[in-house]
Amino acid sequence: MRSYFPKRTYFVQIILTLMLALASCNDSEFLEEKPMDFLAPENAYSTLAGVKQGITGLHWTLRNDWFFGEEQQDVMSIYKALGTDIAFHGEDPNSTRFLCNYVTYLTPASDYVREYWRRPYRIIQRANTLAVAIEALDESLWARPTQKDEYLAEALFMRAWSYRLLVSFFGDVPVVTDVIDEAKTDFVRDPISKAYEQMEADLNYAVQHLPNPGNEEDPGRVTKGAALHLLTEVYLMQKKYGEAVQTSTRVINEFGYALMTERFGSTNDVFGTGDVYLDLFAFGNQNLSENKEAIWVIQFEPPTVIGGSNARGTRAFGPAYFRMGNTPDGKPAFRGELVNGSYTGYSDSLGRGVSWIRPTNLMVYEVWKDNWDNDIRNAPHNIKRDFYFDNPESEYHGKKIDFSLYSADAGRDAIRDTCQYIYPFFMKHSDPLNILTNIPTSGGGDIFKDQYAMRLAETYLLRAEAYLQLGDKEKAADDINKIRERSHAKPVTAGEVDIDYLLDERARELYGETCRFYVLRRTGKLVERVRKYNNNPLNPGLGIQDHHVLWPIPQMQRDLNINADFAQNPGY
Repeated sequence: MRSYFPKRTYFVQIILTLMLALASCNDSEFLEEKPMDFLAPENAYSTLAGVKQGITGLHWTLRNDWFFGEEQQDVMSIYKALGTDIAFHGEDPNSTRFLCNYVTYLTPASDYVREYWRRPYRIIQRANTLAVAIEALDESLWARPTQKDEYLAEALFMRAWSYRLLVSFFGDVPVVTDVIDEAKTDFVRDPISKAYEQMEADLNYAVQHLPNPGNEEDPGRVTKGAALHLLTEVYLMQKKYGEAVQTSTRVINEFGYALMTERFGSTNDVFGTGDVYLDLFAFGNQNLSENKEAIWVIQFEPPTVIGGSNARGTRAFGPAYFRMGNTPDGKPAFRGELVNGSYTGYSDSLGRGVSWIRPTNLMVYEVWKDNWDNDIRNAPHNIKRDFYFDNPESEYHGKKIDFSLYSADAGRDAIRDTCQYIYPFFMKHSDPLNILTNIPTSGGGDIFKDQYAMRLAETYLLRAEAYLQLGDKEKAADDINKIRERSHAKPVTAGEVDIDYLLDERARELYGETCRFYVLRRTGKLVERVRKYNNNPLNPGLGIQDHHVLWPIPQMQRDLNINADFAQNPGY
């Protein structure tokens, strides 16, 4: 065999082998940890292109962690509403996963609990690394005078976003602002006040240096509006209600944002009608310049775009209608679409849901009862409540699915029928007929439209919360009515507004868009409302206990922290 290695290479290899063989073993040196590579400013972000890649990496990680960019089912489902007053796990309500039972899910040894700790610290480490690199980058490499401060502000925004999660879920946590580039076993739980102080500092810097909306370099990059919106939440968490009014008012008044009240952009009136609320969630409408409601939009893009990714909206929120079996006369209930000469069993208007997130009765019935017919958010094209048999071979073809049509001996499972197969589907989490991949499964549950991280409707509700906590019910009602006016719902009076009403309005407007845990914790309503409203049929109230407001510190973290005490949260 011909050799392509020079003879000198063989000679060097022989010498090295002899040296290793003759060397005595030094146990202490052998056991010393020597990382072969790691992310560090000097080896990753030494150019402007590298720094921008680091910013992109922060966005990519956040997208995957929060917006169903990867198959991380439990974590993202819980960020989106699961285990609260408005949703439970429909596919298997008695699962050991998906927070079906607080007692069994929230254990220090749980791999799932570990993820809620690990992921935000992953972003924090990357943000810290990037911040060091930005400060060190040669001034001559920046493209414009303000770019350095803008990029640093964006990294600090991401750090504050992550600490907001950590303190909400765990309370006191280590506040890390330096790059961790070697094994560290002496972390301490800093007082929560220190984390809040750091978040405020990071976000105030971001407010000062981020670009105004419309001036960001790329779609999806954060702006002053996003920083002020997040700072408002941080103030609410600390009960700094006056400050929260000030920052939310700036978002509402200073940057040209506005609630969308007229139809716009592309429409997807699959079921024959539509409205402006439906348009907010139609494919391609989130980044339009005419969409004045969007504050921060997470970018997904279709698979033909480099860096594009799929969200799991249909898969997570949609019912698994295709699993329900046959019609009462024994034909497949859903014939589905004709693909490659055979019928798929899936509908292109419904996609392929798997029922990870099933709305509670509070979410699908109670919050709408006073405005059932006039609130557009409850319109049939926004919440699909009626499903129809789809098989011309059956005499039931085109008839509304009603499980009372089946005989008593049909062997139906009432739990699966109403929790997994058929239940009201909030269509804003779907993208009907816009199937880009997995054609034989009508998209496989994937969607590719961009996702709101923040929109102005929530800012109004954040300010209403601050006004309410300050005792100004008139101004709270005014802000809530801004949302209700757009939705054609009857106005609420000041006397009707309390925290529970505000939480119901947030559910109506923001179901599945924001982390429900944040607002329930900061208003002191988590345990009460989960017990009262989570109607998981196999575990009503999900077994939630008072100490479950804070989650357990992962045992892994405590075990590794051998050189300092790392206290566990009470109750675990």
